[in-house]
Amino acid sequence: MKIESLNAWEILDSRGRPAVAVEARLSDGSVGQAQTPSGASTGKHEAVELRDGDAARYGGKGVLRAVSHVKGEIAAAVTGLDAGDQAGLDRCMIELDGTANKGRLGANAILGVSCAVARAAAVSRGVELYRSLPASGRPLTLPVPMVNIFSGGHHAAHNIEFQDFLALPLGLPRFSEALRAAAAVHTAAYELCVEAGYVLTGVADEGGWGPRLKSNEEALALLTRAIERAGYRPGEDVAIALDVASTHFYKDGVYHLRSEGRRLDADGMISQLAGWCARYPVLSIEDGLAEDDWPHWPELTRRLGGRAQLIGDDFFTTNLARVERGIREGSANAVLVKMNQIGTLTETLEVSGRALAAGWRAVISARSGETEDSFLADLAIASGAGQIKVGSVTRSERLAKWNRLLELEAKGGIEYARLRFS
Repeated sequence: MKIESLNAWEILDSRGRPAVAVEARLSDGSVGQAQTPSGASTGKHEAVELRDGDAARYGGKGVLRAVSHVKGEIAAAVTGLDAGDQAGLDRCMIELDGTANKGRLGANAILGVSCAVARAAAVSRGVELYRSLPASGRPLTLPVPMVNIFSGGHHAAHNIEFQDFLALPLGLPRFSEALRAAAAVHTAAYELCVEAGYVLTGVADEGGWGPRLKSNEEALALLTRAIERAGYRPGEDVAIALDVASTHFYKDGVYHLRSEGRRLDADGMISQLAGWCARYPVLSIEDGLAEDDWPHWPELTRRLGGRAQLIGDDFFTTNLARVERGIREGSANAVLVKMNQIGTLTETLEVSGRALAAGWRAVISARSGETEDSFLADLAIASGAGQIKVGSVTRSERLAKWNRLLELEAKGGIEYARLRFS
């Protein structure tokens, strides 16, 4: 099966911003489509999401240049390639782009082709997408869901600094039961907000609630109560995961908590997180320190790595070189894996595989600007990562991923990963 043709067009993501959609057609008539996401909270080390810059269209955020690259230069280079050779396809596009960050052709163009061809290859083989993706060598498992309940930062009008407060179901035997628990916590959280008279800023970018809180810690207390109200045991049935996204309130060596009128140095930030882990059922912390605060990440890991997974997102940007440095220096013990941070399916799987081989954890993740594409659900199974984070249990671009996993569970044949913390 050879790549016969590519087509591409501009669509809108969940925030009303343009994104790239790609269709790949193979020589045997098989067709696959893919849609690329985009992030609001982006690290400076991410691959480049090519935008047009024409203020007259979508405030400069159009993606017609990326679309034209798919239909023109990329299509000319990959037509005739073996669609079953994912690594060869991705390598061809990386070399064609010729930059370190995919800034010439655009990571959104390259990723769209990478995923569309992978889906077409699955159609050609007559198998589910997750079975067609490059094997990780790990058992295929349904991942544990990490579900957004409260949002702040870039996702909710900066009502508080910390970006997301999530439910992490631990003690449930099946994916569907874990997702049901998270949905119950989401409902209970809303009820508590209404009863307390909190002003809700609306549903945030990823479907969580955005209450006007007095402090970041207040969200932890509220979420702990929501877990209890939903009928679950905090820290045993359902734990809390934090996405601090600290780079976005870090400047000149200081973490600025403006909503609380406080400033913390790195030691103060680590001590605050340690205190929260002691007082609340927090078992996962993402970007607890800033993306280039390399000197202090090892201390964060030393202090908290025995009781929580410490995830690098902006810190690693799904970049193998940065993950390798983190492993060498003992910085973090888990990596967030976002396809569009690096730009190809092959590189994405390399990063998750390397993290797992080092004894770290990996979390397959969506972006704040998502589409109805469910590709991520199959990727989470194929990678063997064991965890997935796609937002909340509202908004169709989030539900597309959750519902795909529910479908695959119902079809049978895949074990549920579950999570265990010592």
